[in-house]
Amino acid sequence: MHAAYDHLAEWFEYLNDDCDYPKWSQYFIDGLARLGAGKCGLEMGCGSGRFCRALTRAGYTMTGADRSCAMLDAAQRRAAEEGVSVTFLQADAANFSSPVKFDFLIAPNDCYNYLPTARIPAAFRHAASVLKRGGIFWFDVSSEYKLRRKVADNIFADDREDVTYLCFSKAEEDRVRLDVTLFVRGEDGRFTRYDEQHVQYIHTEERLTRALAEAGFEVLSAEGHLGEDKAESDRLNLICRKI
Repeated sequence: MHAAYDHLAEWFEYLNDDCDYPKWSQYFIDGLARLGAGKCGLEMGCGSGRFCRALTRAGYTMTGADRSCAMLDAAQRRAAEEGVSVTFLQADAANFSSPVKFDFLIAPNDCYNYLPTARIPAAFRHAASVLKRGGIFWFDVSSEYKLRRKVADNIFADDREDVTYLCFSKAEEDRVRLDVTLFVRGEDGRFTRYDEQHVQYIHTEERLTRALAEAGFEVLSAEGHLGEDKAESDRLNLICRKI
């Protein structure tokens, strides 16, 4: 069993082509402008770099950080293919530090769901340490509603000509364990199987908000995916400012 994203990294954007990356990216671009954020940004948990590339094309100077080497390899290759200049580095959200101070830090698409609850306060303190005073910290988590009612104890599948994705999920108290299997077609037409395991932790808004306050952030807004009502949204966005 491989670690999360060892093999899924290569297929992540392809298999998520229904999430409307352009609309999702514009949500951040419009929001950062509305908040008066500067132009120097960090994306934590950048994955294969889709948001970094979009923000760079919109005029931002972006650094992308992720703990997965496979994701960073994909991010660097895709940025080069598109002629987009982004700095990528390997880092863990719970202990990241930088001599550079950023105007904003974004972490979309579940970055902090991969951290246990006990590591969240440290992660938020490190986020504060790399931001300028007044800097924007904007992240989302897969909501408790989504993980408990939609993802837990379920099976997901996506069958395409060149790859088949299977995911079997199991609820375990404060987390959901995801066993992912990929069948990837080779040049000779035969499929190779890859297995990896993901664990996503369930974080409540109350605990996240308390940890943010302790780290020196003011919560400006709490909203669902793309600004929708958070009550039954699949995502909770917390938009904060460093005090």
